[in-house]
Amino acid sequence: TSLQGLAAEMSGGHGDAGMASGKMAKLKELLQKSENRICADCSAPDPNWASANIGVFICVKCSGVHRSVGTHISKVMSVTLDKWSDDEIDSMVEVGGNSQANAIYEAFLPEGYRKPHPDSAQEERQKFIKSKYELQEFLEPSLRIVSNHPSDAGKQASNSHSASSKSEIGMVEFIGILNVKVIGGTKLAIRDMSSSDPYVVLTLGQQKAQTSVIKGNLNPVWNEELKLSVPQKYGPLKLQVLDHDMVSKDDLMGEAEIDLQPMINAAASFGDPELLGDIQIGRWLKSGDNALTADSAVMVTGGKVKQEVTLKLQHTESGEVTVEMEWMALNI
Repeated sequence: TSLQGLAAEMSGGHGDAGMASGKMAKLKELLQKSENRICADCSAPDPNWASANIGVFICVKCSGVHRSVGTHISKVMSVTLDKWSDDEIDSMVEVGGNSQANAIYEAFLPEGYRKPHPDSAQEERQKFIKSKYELQEFLEPSLRIVSNHPSDAGKQASNSHSASSKSEIGMVEFIGILNVKVIGGTKLAIRDMSSSDPYVVLTLGQQKAQTSVIKGNLNPVWNEELKLSVPQKYGPLKLQVLDHDMVSKDDLMGEAEIDLQPMINAAASFGDPELLGDIQIGRWLKSGDNALTADSAVMVTGGKVKQEVTLKLQHTESGEVTVEMEWMALNI
């Protein structure tokens, strides 16, 4: 999806009632994806607002800041209260949600930068959202749109000189997208009276993504896909299983780390996976230093680089989690 497509103003009619209902169902289905169940800007849970032209779901606090930057930057709409045009819904579906949009708008977050959190002050939200969408400070320089605001002209001109540079001081470049399918867990720990309400949180750098909660199940099956952008200087993918609690802090049910190097290095060595047959290209070996239950092969399957991993959860009584990872390199 081009940045112009993301930033274009939306237009179009509503169609008949049946078609409109079908379109809204698509929008709500998109909202239910795990990556869209947290705000694109501060990670607050259950966002019910959206920026129709940018293609992200946001919380009510961040929606107020989006409104303040103007509709030429962000057209804020309620998923449940507003009437959406077909074109507006199609645009949201085309972008694909928060992970895909953030892979563009946060591609060059400064190293160590801390995004706002659900309880951040309004001033912190304003600074981040203006930097992210209006000034486009975290966007790949060559994709930045020249601002219409005179006060930003100098900044945009300065950015244009560095558009061809892939290595900028204090900035981090993303080299690919990791698609993680959280398959399921077995023999998870009990955190309630006789069971648990588990969900999985993945963390890579400043990024977080989480699955849905499965109530009362120690052998849950999620089969949910979560997307994360991978920077040049990446560390391990951190996985936590938590027990959802309505009245108190969610309890840890175990955690583990996934070494991404075997997959990413193997993929880089073999080149374009679409030109390869179905073969094994690498392996992550079980050892006392990792949480693997068995050696994990890196495979090319159907032109895609994939790796299935089963992890024994650490810092808990029991439990294993199985995930399947797919690596997509970015040609920037």
